[in-house]
Amino acid sequence: MTRTTLAGLIAGVALVAACGSDPEPVAEPASEPAPTTTEAEFTEPDADPPAEAEPDATDAAVEAETTEAEETYPSRIVSLSPTATEMLYAIGAGDQVIAVDDFSNYPADTADKMPGISGYDPNVEAILALEPDLIVTEGSNPDLIEQIERVGIAHWAGPAAVGLDDVYAQIEQLGAATGHLDTAVALTAEMSTRVDAVLARIADLDTPALSYYHELDPTYYSVTSETFIGTVYGLLGLVNIADAIEEESYGYPQLSAEFILEADPDLIFLACTKYCGETIDTVAARPGWDTLTAVGNGNVIELDDDIASRWGPRIVEHLEQVVDAVETVAVGAATNA
Repeated sequence: MTRTTLAGLIAGVALVAACGSDPEPVAEPASEPAPTTTEAEFTEPDADPPAEAEPDATDAAVEAETTEAEETYPSRIVSLSPTATEMLYAIGAGDQVIAVDDFSNYPADTADKMPGISGYDPNVEAILALEPDLIVTEGSNPDLIEQIERVGIAHWAGPAAVGLDDVYAQIEQLGAATGHLDTAVALTAEMSTRVDAVLARIADLDTPALSYYHELDPTYYSVTSETFIGTVYGLLGLVNIADAIEEESYGYPQLSAEFILEADPDLIFLACTKYCGETIDTVAARPGWDTLTAVGNGNVIELDDDIASRWGPRIVEHLEQVVDAVETVAVGAATNA
């Protein structure tokens, strides 16, 4: 049998601004995945039977060999990354996941697999007590990785993506590591097809580039186009008002109400609705915000906090929601013309 080494993509760790979500990096995407300090290994089953096998080998022998090959994939996975948890379930590896961190809240089945392990400050002893054969993280905690290495447990790291290609790569890496490569490849192909459809919708709109403000919380933290979520908006040709901020912010500047009012964005995306309770009405009630173009035209979009802050399979849903909003603006402009 051959042995294959898998690892996550290397990317810088950025300021954690989204409510209880994975951090996003401010880094240029690598040309190809590079190994992390700890590598997760798995054994692939042989494509052909052993040379010494007799032509009349019994079905039982063949079945035993298949079972042995399948057992090389992890069956006790602990995921400490909400994004990776979503990926694992999406590719059909959910039954192999025995525990997740306290931020892995999707799909709903994960609620039964939360033993109280913190995503920000995981207790290594508690993790080891679960007897995992693969630990999945987002790779930003060097102390945790060092301890995992020390005890010899396989580790897979998936740092925050920089672009959609990174998302596809991580999904397929987890597919290969867990024995679900075919499903993972089919998933990324489906995602790519949906993204192409979204881009085609944008291309069909005859509207000038629209400006937007992506709000991470009611203290006006936002994202620049250097972050993953900013890159997603950039695919659609939207103009980010936060890019005008020049001071160092690692991709997550804190804007001021005065700056936002002066920028007067065409679209406002609220990414802290579940955890902060922000709504169209709370935004409109802010002093002076009722004069904003986005508020006046009803173009304040309430997002799902988790979908808008993770780079998992549901990111396509975010893209589709954003395009729906852009189309609404375009229709309104055509009506008023």
